[in-house]
Amino acid sequence: MNKIKRFAAYYKPHLGLFLLDVGCALFVAAVDVAFPLLTNYIMKQIFPQFDLPGGAPQLIPVFIVLLAAIFVSYLIRAVMQYIVNYWGHLLGVRIEYDMRRDIFSHIQTLPFSFYDKIRTGKLLSRATTDLFEISELAHHGPEDLLISTMTILGAFIAMFLLEWRIALAMFLLMPACMLFVMKSRYHMKSTSKSVKEHMANINAGIESSISGARVAKAFANEQYEVAKFEVGNHEFLHAKDRFYKTMAVFNSGTDFFIAMFNVIVLAVGGVLIIRKTGFSSLTFITFMLYVSAFTSPLKRFASFFEQYMMGMAGFSRFLEIMDTKSDIVDRPDAIEVHDLKGKIEFRDVSFSYDNGQSVLSHVNLTVDPGKTLALVGPSGGGKTTMCHLLMRFYDVKEGAILVDGIDVRDYTQESLRRGIGIVQQDVFLFAGSILDNIRYGRLDATDEEVVQAAIRAHIHEEIMQFPDQYQTEVGERGVKLSGGQKQRISIARLFLKNPPILILDEATSALDTVTEYDIQKSFDALTEGRTTLIIAHRLSTVRNADEIVVIDEQGIRERGTHDALLQQNGLYANFYQATLTD
Repeated sequence: MNKIKRFAAYYKPHLGLFLLDVGCALFVAAVDVAFPLLTNYIMKQIFPQFDLPGGAPQLIPVFIVLLAAIFVSYLIRAVMQYIVNYWGHLLGVRIEYDMRRDIFSHIQTLPFSFYDKIRTGKLLSRATTDLFEISELAHHGPEDLLISTMTILGAFIAMFLLEWRIALAMFLLMPACMLFVMKSRYHMKSTSKSVKEHMANINAGIESSISGARVAKAFANEQYEVAKFEVGNHEFLHAKDRFYKTMAVFNSGTDFFIAMFNVIVLAVGGVLIIRKTGFSSLTFITFMLYVSAFTSPLKRFASFFEQYMMGMAGFSRFLEIMDTKSDIVDRPDAIEVHDLKGKIEFRDVSFSYDNGQSVLSHVNLTVDPGKTLALVGPSGGGKTTMCHLLMRFYDVKEGAILVDGIDVRDYTQESLRRGIGIVQQDVFLFAGSILDNIRYGRLDATDEEVVQAAIRAHIHEEIMQFPDQYQTEVGERGVKLSGGQKQRISIARLFLKNPPILILDEATSALDTVTEYDIQKSFDALTEGRTTLIIAHRLSTVRNADEIVVIDEQGIRERGTHDALLQQNGLYANFYQATLTD
């Protein structure tokens, strides 16, 4: 019931449009119910009068008025049907728009831990395919349910007025019909959910394969990718097979009950005529018209239940995302900071991910404003985790991280992250122009400010050599640019952001030595006057740091300047010698 309430809440902003759609649908149903009664009246009360001697000329105007009324009613019905078809569909699209806006906005609030567990393709499926099914239900569901209910009730009342014995016989068949519908609905619900899940798996597989197409080609594994996709595609085929099997049982069963209503009218009506009970052939014809009006909404019910199953299965998956709460939230009294000085403290920080594996253990560090701290050590030692905790991509579980003497959990996430810039090894560029990607550092920056940031990042001259210069499209994830170009664009982005705290996370490890040397000039300019954390495997990039910390899964093992650590002849010295050998 709570799910239905939440679904119904999306109608509230569009209540006027919904009432218009429903009102028009009711008028359409009323015309369909009234027509057989009016036809019966004309054939019973007016046409026989024309067969009398001398006819009934006084009834001709009445007949013309009735015909005109029927014509006008069907003309209005056509207009109402247009409103239902156009504005009703628009209602569904607007609700789909609201849901897509809500799910996308909600996804933006979820932490890194959420993205660690779910595949992009599955999220895409929930924001596209599922929502389309929901929009179809939002439009057709209430309309079909209302029209069907009103038409069936109206037809039953009219049939009782015409001949209660036939109506009662038809009514006795209804419980069996409804029981069949309810049982079929249960089976359709489970198979529909299975279809949705397998469709999401297919989308996830396609997204992964397309993103990794270059890797697949490099390893000549195209056929492996096809075979891997075929597994998911085959599972989807079987899920669809089960769904259509249950749907076929439902539709064929519904058609059978509709046929039985016709048989009941024919059988009971025939008995009444044979026994000369006063049941006329004319009333029999009218009953057959009502059976048609009665069975049509039953088919609508069939359509409604199919849409309901598909739509609510999609809505359930929609709610799974919407009900996922972020475990990283701003405190009610969180501070909005605009001028971080840059002092960083790690106080007895311990952390483990959801799998329980400990990454950091009782880490204590202090970085003064404007100083550079380098974190070195083997992979998995927690260096990147420390930076993620600083930016509150994850929250500290034990201990505290302070910036300018205040726990980072006491800052608003937006203002904290606005004061920290990060350059990673795997630079992500959005599909779009170079100008747009640099401007991402500060969305209100002018073109001139973007150019100045590019100059400071030593990428301006290369940009100007492109035919479209700053309007050059970078391709998906920046595929049209070299690694060095992408890295310098990310640096330009940070020059534009101008944060007081900077994180360089393996920022040059994927570059060749010459390119790394050129980009180091950009980094030197970028880090000037900023508190900087550097994570690096190439120790040549950290030798000028104010302090170097060697960290592994056991915690901090060594700390000091480059020269001091070499003199200790410990882990750092071994790492340094290994890099020289490489």
